[in-house]
Amino acid sequence: MLTVSGLTKSYRSGQDSVAVLRGVDLALAAGESVALTGESGSGKSTLLHLIAGLDQPDQGEINYGDVTISRLTDAERAAFRRERLGLVFQQFNLIPSLTVADNLAFQSRLAGRHDAAWHSELIERLGLGRLLKRYPEQLSGGQQQRVAIGRALAVKPTLLLADEPTGNLDEATADDVLALANDLVRRTGCGFLMVTHSERLAATLDRRVNLHAGLIH
Repeated sequence: MLTVSGLTKSYRSGQDSVAVLRGVDLALAAGESVALTGESGSGKSTLLHLIAGLDQPDQGEINYGDVTISRLTDAERAAFRRERLGLVFQQFNLIPSLTVADNLAFQSRLAGRHDAAWHSELIERLGLGRLLKRYPEQLSGGQQQRVAIGRALAVKPTLLLADEPTGNLDEATADDVLALANDLVRRTGCGFLMVTHSERLAATLDRRVNLHAGLIH
């Protein structure tokens, strides 16, 4: 489903070039959930941003089925994210002018894949029923995170990318969110790649890979 081959990425730091990814190889099958671990600054978020087409690698390829992400135009990558991906990043990126209800449905309606029954199930399982008329500024960090997770799942993505998706949640809520994501994987064959520092949460996924010194181990 997803194949990452020989991926490299460096950033400028003053006069120096700092290599973050040094030739990453990774494969993810449909219906598989993988935890991506590694120390802070190891490049986990960079890798997720590259897979999502939010940034371009220096070298290497990212193939999603028969589509090479790194060869798409900006517009094509934006359409790919909208229609195929569910993204949960550390910045929640909720739309301030929309209510919780409209934020939840935003991507699925834009992609023409809104499923009212699935939408209602997400609201119930994420405990958002009493918050639907509120705006993002009226929510706590944990509440915003649950909305962001719901929005990503609502589109029924074929690939779910999550960067520390439970960072602002208590342990019980984190477990509920992971159960919901794993349920989506089982029911739809979605692939799930999650960055996490939690050994406990990593153990709930199918397998774990570790990013160290710019390489997957």
